[in-house]
Amino acid sequence: MIARIWHGATRESDAGEYFEFLKRTGLRDYRALPGNRGVWVLRRTKGGRAHFLLMSLWDSLDSVRAFAGPDVARARYYPEDDRFLLEKEPTVEHYDVLAGPGDGARQSS
Repeated sequence: MIARIWHGATRESDAGEYFEFLKRTGLRDYRALPGNRGVWVLRRTKGGRAHFLLMSLWDSLDSVRAFAGPDVARARYYPEDDRFLLEKEPTVEHYDVLAGPGDGARQSS
C-alpha cells in the first residue's frame, strides 16, 4: 500500500470554506477511483494560516497514477485552488505503508 501526502495552506479565515471545496473536488475524486483505500484530512491553525495535510492511501503506484497522471510526484491542483492556497507546492511525498490500525502495530495515544 502507498500513502500519498500533500500539504497546502490557506488564510485561517478561509479554512472552513476550503475544506468544503476539498470535499467537492479532491476528496470526492480520490474516493471515486479504484485502488483508493481512503483519505485523511488533517488541519492545524498557526499564525493566521490553516495548514492542511492530506494523506490518501492507495493499493499501488499504478492506482495513484489514475489520479495524479504519469508523474506521481507532481501535485495535482484544481483551478479554484488559486483562490484559496497561499502557495502551491509542486510535489507530494509517497511512502510505503508498513503498518496501520488493526494490524497489531502499536499505535500512540
